[in-house]
Amino acid sequence: MTGVRRVALTDPSIAAAIEAYVQRHPQGSAFHRPAWSRAVERGCGQAAHYLVAESADGDLTGLLPLTEMHSPLFGRALVSAGFAVGGGPIADDDATVDRLAEAGWALAGRLSCPSLELRGGALPSGSGWHVERGIYAGFVRPLAADDEAELLAIPRKQRAEVRKAQGLGLTVTAGRDEADRAAHYAVYAESVHNLGTPVFPRALFDAVLDGFSEDADILTVRHRGVPLASVLSLYHKGVVMPYWGGGTRAARTWRANDMMYYALMLHARRRGCTAFDFGRSKFGTGAFAFKKNWGFEPEPLGYAARTADGQQPREINPLSPRYRLQIALWQRLPLSLANRIGPWIAKGLG
Repeated sequence: MTGVRRVALTDPSIAAAIEAYVQRHPQGSAFHRPAWSRAVERGCGQAAHYLVAESADGDLTGLLPLTEMHSPLFGRALVSAGFAVGGGPIADDDATVDRLAEAGWALAGRLSCPSLELRGGALPSGSGWHVERGIYAGFVRPLAADDEAELLAIPRKQRAEVRKAQGLGLTVTAGRDEADRAAHYAVYAESVHNLGTPVFPRALFDAVLDGFSEDADILTVRHRGVPLASVLSLYHKGVVMPYWGGGTRAARTWRANDMMYYALMLHARRRGCTAFDFGRSKFGTGAFAFKKNWGFEPEPLGYAARTADGQQPREINPLSPRYRLQIALWQRLPLSLANRIGPWIAKGLG
């Protein structure tokens, strides 16, 4: 019989066992790794909780990373995993998935969190779970064998944009040092401000880079030394995921975003990656269409959530009509002011 218990990620032996399980499980993702939970806790102050399932012999048979999200604006929730697009329960069998999910729900109650959000992983089968399908899609495809083949794998219209970008004198760098981090944060902060959403604390990005070490880096596109587009990517089991990326207003003029994603494909292949994970997007959005234009086929995703009787699930989706006015007002704020108050808001959005 599999038992489920809460463990401390500060225990090196526990962290190592979790890391090994994530590496060998087919659904194990970067968001299941202890480094992710610790980075979110350190960068945003949201408490990490970690559940593991074990056999009678003490071997891991499943796991569920959890983040206790709290925000004066958006309320409380237990999330698997915080600030991630994945990280839901993974296990050796369906029965263990259900036990992990039920243990997560029990923990949510003890922590006074009215809802539990499971992102990715396996879906629980017990009653009380609301499963959403057909809302989000993931986009993954193999990387090509060489630079020219990678370019030819991009559909003709988008390929033409990349070729134009190649002739504009743009430079590309990749790294993890302070200059890379500062350039990325400045570009990303401007990018999300233009979209009308608050920027995450820089401490979150620093914590992810420090925690993942060589499994995370920043790629930046510049024109005459000025950063135009930048992306922080995660590398996991031979797959690159551009996770936090964006461009300045000038990026469109110089086609810097087009250069950025193509350059990342080449950079990732040189690092030994064999696939490119473009992340998730909602059906019918501009981001969804953008990824299809790059030749990625959408794969529908399923997410599960559970909410206490009489409670409403929290609403943090910036595409929700209820936030239309707030987004318009945020876009009018001076960037310097938005960058000062945005992280306080955004650290509760994970």
